[in-house]
Amino acid sequence: MDFSRIPQDPTLLEMCRLGEDVLDSEHMQSLRAFVQHGAVTRYEHCLSVCYLALRIAERYHVEVDKRSMVRGALLHDFFMYDWHDPGNLRLLHGFTHAREALETALREFELNDIERDVIKKHMFPLNIALPRYKETVIVTLADKISAVLETVHSAKTLRNIRMYKRVGL
Repeated sequence: MDFSRIPQDPTLLEMCRLGEDVLDSEHMQSLRAFVQHGAVTRYEHCLSVCYLALRIAERYHVEVDKRSMVRGALLHDFFMYDWHDPGNLRLLHGFTHAREALETALREFELNDIERDVIKKHMFPLNIALPRYKETVIVTLADKISAVLETVHSAKTLRNIRMYKRVGL
């Protein structure tokens, strides 16, 4: 990854450094082809959740395993189907995609317990399994905030506030 193209935002630089192996993955890059919320791609959504999770931990002075939180956040929606496509319709997508994301991530990456928990339980409370780690709680919160913003705001507004769009991430 070419860090010289990234704006000098310390949180963004840290996110890219800690998640470099995930961000460089061909399958992660393929998430650019899937719409997540509105006109936001799944790739953009994962970046937003990760960035927001780091900012929440920083803002509230929560000591976290940053590398595990970053990797878990980037991989939390690492499933390879378009849940908007009627041909791929999964009626229980909200209940099942976390498990599918974890299975997909495990085929490509070695994951520690925190990373697995983040991916598997990010849909709490829809999925009733309680988060075991504070990193999971923070990513779950960041995911909900990001999903609401992506759904409510226009795509143009979102694209204007996303720093990584300027750097091609």
